[in-house]
Amino acid sequence: MKFLFDFLPLLAFFAAYKLAGIHAEAAQDFINTHLSALVSGGVVTAAQSPIIIATLIGIFATMGQIVYIKLRGRKVDFVLWLSLFMFIFFGGLTIYFHDDNFIKWKLTIVYWCFAIGLLVSQLAFKKNLMRKSMEHIIHLPDVIWNRINLAWICFFAAMGFLNLFVAFVLFKGDTGAWVSFKAFGSTSIMFVFIVGQTLYLSKHMKDEA
Repeated sequence: MKFLFDFLPLLAFFAAYKLAGIHAEAAQDFINTHLSALVSGGVVTAAQSPIIIATLIGIFATMGQIVYIKLRGRKVDFVLWLSLFMFIFFGGLTIYFHDDNFIKWKLTIVYWCFAIGLLVSQLAFKKNLMRKSMEHIIHLPDVIWNRINLAWICFFAAMGFLNLFVAFVLFKGDTGAWVSFKAFGSTSIMFVFIVGQTLYLSKHMKDEA
């Protein structure tokens, strides 16, 4: 359930893009009629409409997550605040300039922010953020925590570069293919990485036992 909640904005973004793509002319008319003040020149083409609709839905879905968490009296994670800020910033640029290159960069910047955050916290403040987030459920030696932290740093850095490759090389000019990769490709890669990490930790825990 939490997995679906965490990925709600991503799923909403994907669904909105595909639906707006099917009804591109209706999406174009809606934007030009009701949202013209948000876009440069006041008008967009039918081809530009799906990514604008998807970006708006993604922003509102992320806001909805935060409101829901707040209403339940829980603390909103920094990661979610960062995601909202990046969505508003890069999404706002995408909407205003009706240029999907901005929203494509958003995913890479988020990944790199995570990598830099983990690295700086480890080197400058001697704090292992992966340990801090997981040590309440698992106890490991320092060397293992350092390996886990380094693995996530490398993973986020690599995912940032992979997103750029997919968006601007492999599927250059094909926003729909990139949206599908963003929704399912990158999510699947992260799932496989987490499974691999779990197997690694399970092996170590068996050794400890």
